Amino acid sequence: MRPALLLLAAGATGYEGKHHHELAAVVEFIHTATLLHDDVVDESALRRGRETANALFGNAASVLVGDFLYSRAFQMMVEVGSMRIMEVLAEATNVIAEGEVLQLMNCRNAEIEVEDYLRVIRYKTAKLFEASARIGGILGTATAEVEAGLAAYGMHLGTAFQIIDDVLDYTGEEEEIGKHLGDDLAEGKPTLPLIIALQMGRPDQVDLVRQTLELGGREAFADVLRVVNETGALEAAHAVAVDEAEKAKQALRHLPSSQYRDALINLCDFAVGRRC
Repeated sequence: MRPALLLLAAGATGYEGKHHHELAAVVEFIHTATLLHDDVVDESALRRGRETANALFGNAASVLVGDFLYSRAFQMMVEVGSMRIMEVLAEATNVIAEGEVLQLMNCRNAEIEVEDYLRVIRYKTAKLFEASARIGGILGTATAEVEAGLAAYGMHLGTAFQIIDDVLDYTGEEEEIGKHLGDDLAEGKPTLPLIIALQMGRPDQVDLVRQTLELGGREAFADVLRVVNETGALEAAHAVAVDEAEKAKQALRHLPSSQYRDALINLCDFAVGRRC
């Protein structure tokens, strides 16, 4: 989705050059590098239904290939020759890394607040969505108002996308989402469904979720799943994602009508309606 945002935003702002393809590749290189590193940190064995690189080739190879993709991405940025775009992508890369550190620090923390969770996902996931849409606007020499709107669109869309990812960890079909259900819980990640369950549950339900989150593992997954269902946490989390998607749509209000704008709006519906 991230390269698509860049290409669509460039089209929506009238860009007619060729750099949008190269920069779309840069964005995907950065994203792939983060996935390689994430899977090492999370000790993940499965992504999108396939064995992860670290499971197949080991941690060292995964980290080094991720580093190579980062460095190649920056080489390609230099070739484009836009200092403004380099600034946007350099900042995004730095913020993403900060978000990963924040997530690691919050692991097994049952005291985390919703705003802390949102900060993490806006850094580690939504920031690259934001940068992608903004770069499309920069390429199209959009006004400051339109560029800011595209950036806000990307941030809200990326936030909605990640929230749905976190909901699917409790509601999805393993064959569709391509990973084991309960991975987030097993890793001690306090995602939005758990945070809401901790706020809305009875004392016994809160104790169960808290203990499971702090200890990690997936032995109590079925019990925790029952709690997030009984407390309405999944519906509440989904509603937050829908609200973020609506904010993303509203952020495009200054963008002229076009097939590209329509496609950007449709991506909002896709982000919250997907099952994988």
